[in-house]
Amino acid sequence: MITKISRNEHRLRIHRRIRRKIRGTPERPRLSVFRSLKHIYAQIIDDTRGHTLVAASSRDRVLGLKYGGNVAAAKLVGRLIAERALAKGIRKVVFDRGGYKYHGRVKALAEAAREAGLEF
Repeated sequence: MITKISRNEHRLRIHRRIRRKIRGTPERPRLSVFRSLKHIYAQIIDDTRGHTLVAASSRDRVLGLKYGGNVAAAKLVGRLIAERALAKGIRKVVFDRGGYKYHGRVKALAEAAREAGLEF
C-alpha cells in the first residue's frame, strides 16, 4: 500500500537531509528560515551550543506589518535580521532554507540579508 505524505512532511524530509550537511558554528552560525502562510521567520543559530543568537520575523512590531506573507515583508525581515546580526558582530552565516525551494519569499529574504551586509 502506498501512503501519500503531506507537503509539510515532504518539506521536513528535505529539511532533515539538508541539516545533515549544514551545521552552525560560533564562527559561522546558521541562518534558518521558516515560512508560514501569513508570516516569515528567520533565526541565526549556533548549533554547537543550541542557542538562537538573533531572530527576526514579519510579526516584529518594529516592522509594523499587518500581513507578512509576501515578498515585500520577506525583504524587510532579511534586512532586519542582517542589521541585528551585524550589531552582534556576526558577518558570516550558513544559509538554511528549511526545506523550502529557493525562490519567492525565501530568496527575497536571503538576497535582502546579503545586500544588508551578511555573507553566505
